[in-house]
Amino acid sequence: MSTATVPRVTTTPHAQADGVTWPQLIDAVRQSGRYATLPEAERVTRTVLSALGTHVTGDERVDLARALPEEAARLIAAQIPATHRLTAARFVDEVASRTPGATSATARWDVSSVLSALPPLIGDDLTTRVLAQLPPGYALLFGRAELALAP
Repeated sequence: MSTATVPRVTTTPHAQADGVTWPQLIDAVRQSGRYATLPEAERVTRTVLSALGTHVTGDERVDLARALPEEAARLIAAQIPATHRLTAARFVDEVASRTPGATSATARWDVSSVLSALPPLIGDDLTTRVLAQLPPGYALLFGRAELALAP
């Protein structure tokens, strides 16, 4: 998804730092995941952001909350940080466990649909900082290539 598909406006009271609103975020997820309805995209977004909120900590958590609409910021901030880091596959399984009727495949689609919608909204720098905090494997969920260092 390009940044052109998500307009940045600052006139709405639900906007955060860069002016992205909750409806714009939900629409970006709907487009990214090709969900049929906005309520479905909103449900997925709430589930994935809540799960993400348990795994991003420190300045990155604060900056992520600031870069997203107020509703998304509340979802992230309301979570108690996890005591251990989950691999990307376990993260997807965690999302599946939070979603009635979900399978690993549908949860992976949901996670990728939400997380890949974030970089155009939060910027490359913050995306890179968030990914640096997470175990290997998350970059693909954010729509980025996972580059491994040569031994």
